[in-house]
Amino acid sequence: MVVDTELSDEQIDRVFHALAAATRRDILRRAIEGEYSVSTLAGEYDMSFAAVQKHVAVLEAAGLIVKRAEGRERLVRADPAMIARARALLARYEELWRSRIDRLDALLSDEPPTEARPNEGE
Repeated sequence: MVVDTELSDEQIDRVFHALAAATRRDILRRAIEGEYSVSTLAGEYDMSFAAVQKHVAVLEAAGLIVKRAEGRERLVRADPAMIARARALLARYEELWRSRIDRLDALLSDEPPTEARPNEGE
């Protein structure tokens, strides 16, 4: 299975927005570990059920989690394909910055050492 790793600017904005809040990052971490009901997740946080639902909705809009109905419950789990796409995006950013740092290191190592100037007052 080939995963399209290109994200649109809108998708990138949604992913970074979703990951900007510690609660959403924690919900995503839990959803990566397994499938949980929204009510079970809500019990883990010192906030209302509605607030947790909103966090879940932001993660779902970003495509990082998938929500499904099972009876009266709504179960959430991570979407591995979207997480792979987000990871690929971050890897490209890391590669970009590493290459910039490597170029900077090369420029700095090519500079001739400065000669020490004797003190004029001696």
